[in-house]
Amino acid sequence: MSFADLGLSDKVLQAVTTAGYTEPTPIQAQAIPHVLARRDVLGIAQTGTGKTAAFTLPMLTMLETGRARARMPRTLILEPTRELAAQVEENFERYGTNHKLNVALIIGGVSFADQDAKLTRGTDVLIATPGRLLDHFERGKLLLTGVELLVIDEADRMLDMGFIPDIERIVKMVPFTRQTLFFSATMPPEIERLADMFLHNPQRVEVARPASTATTIEQRLVATGAEGHEKRKVLRQLIRSASELQNGIIFCNRKRDVAQLQRSLTSHGFNAAALHGDMDQRARMAALDGFRSGEVPLLVASDVAARGLDIPAVSHVFNFDVPHHPEDYVHRIGRTGRAGRSGQAFTLASRTDERSLSAIESLIGQPIAWLDGDLSTVSDEVEGDEPRRRRGSRRAKETSGGESAKSTGRSTETSAAPASESPRRENRSRGGRRPAAERSRAEAPRREPVREPEPVSPPPPREPAREPARNAPERARGERRPPRRDEDGDTPVGLGSHVPAFLLKPTGFGKSK
Repeated sequence: MSFADLGLSDKVLQAVTTAGYTEPTPIQAQAIPHVLARRDVLGIAQTGTGKTAAFTLPMLTMLETGRARARMPRTLILEPTRELAAQVEENFERYGTNHKLNVALIIGGVSFADQDAKLTRGTDVLIATPGRLLDHFERGKLLLTGVELLVIDEADRMLDMGFIPDIERIVKMVPFTRQTLFFSATMPPEIERLADMFLHNPQRVEVARPASTATTIEQRLVATGAEGHEKRKVLRQLIRSASELQNGIIFCNRKRDVAQLQRSLTSHGFNAAALHGDMDQRARMAALDGFRSGEVPLLVASDVAARGLDIPAVSHVFNFDVPHHPEDYVHRIGRTGRAGRSGQAFTLASRTDERSLSAIESLIGQPIAWLDGDLSTVSDEVEGDEPRRRRGSRRAKETSGGESAKSTGRSTETSAAPASESPRRENRSRGGRRPAAERSRAEAPRREPVREPEPVSPPPPREPAREPARNAPERARGERRPPRRDEDGDTPVGLGSHVPAFLLKPTGFGKSK
């Protein structure tokens, strides 16, 4: 089957031929006719199978008629990351050379003013990340009532990044009569629920088993018993010994590990760049451009580079950390072995990763072979405990040295000094090794020291007794006041005999008139 059999327009076919493509991929061959028929499509395919062109090419054909209005885009494509959104824009520029369409990219890290200017001119294709799209909507700069086609790409990644509430909110803003295309590499139950909510009688297109890996990728596990320094050493050995290494992506779970590993590789003579979510947009695009052009052969990245990035010539993928979610493993190693090419994927694993490895093998439906021995060949020790062990051994050496010095000094003093001096000298040697001057004096013949009388410190001056306050009762502080008694010696009841005079005055109540 060729692209001409799919019903695409002549302008699109010409652009595809110019790009060098002759036959569509399975996902493209099955999805494009349904998209052109204005049906909702649920596309499931492993990464690297051409899902982007599966909705880009029919959209270009459908947009040849009609005109965009200001602030009302005709089509909307939602992407989880800035890199994916920029890549979709590149696809429209490549295949839309014969079209005069306005394409706007709405992502974070870019000036609002430039994006507002594009929206004001009118947009045929709006490519956006959910957060920045909602920012423009809340500012009153965007209306979604004119959207005819909605594309939700990498839906499982949207779920992992917590964008599903934003997606649900955006879907409520677009017309109910829209056409919806829903693409994902995996289909967990949450994604199936969303598909049922967003799609109306969709055509399901599934060209590969969900979460399967390409057969062109050679997968290997590398046992490592430590983290940090030892783990980075194992990675460097892998990179140096890798056969036919043209370039490679190294994945870490945490952003701070990305920066640390990139600095470590650079200090050991490797040409590596970093890519993670905390970098500004200009630095992220510079790192990607350097890796694509071949200027930088190694890219240390977080999972921001694991989804949908189209870099066909990646020869190796190194998982410095075993991913927490097994689906991320499929996306990571999917960066290599694309478009029928062969690739190699290595995953560094320790004993703490056994549960994650089991989940990955259960998801992909096959075991992953070990490179040079499994986890039984490595120790249980973690590198984080090594400094404590070294410090402990150092303390042990110092303690043993102190004990030997103490025992040596004790034997010398016992043989050469009187018994009355031994306790004092033993206490002096109890703190560890003695200074060289003391050791030389200890080795020299000892004479009976002349004891000088210790000076007797005068007793501290006594504080002058405080005089009691005037009119104060003569009793110790804190002593309970004795109960007051009447003149006859009995314990008083109520006010006793000390009744105030104003209470004794007669009142007029009770007198007869």
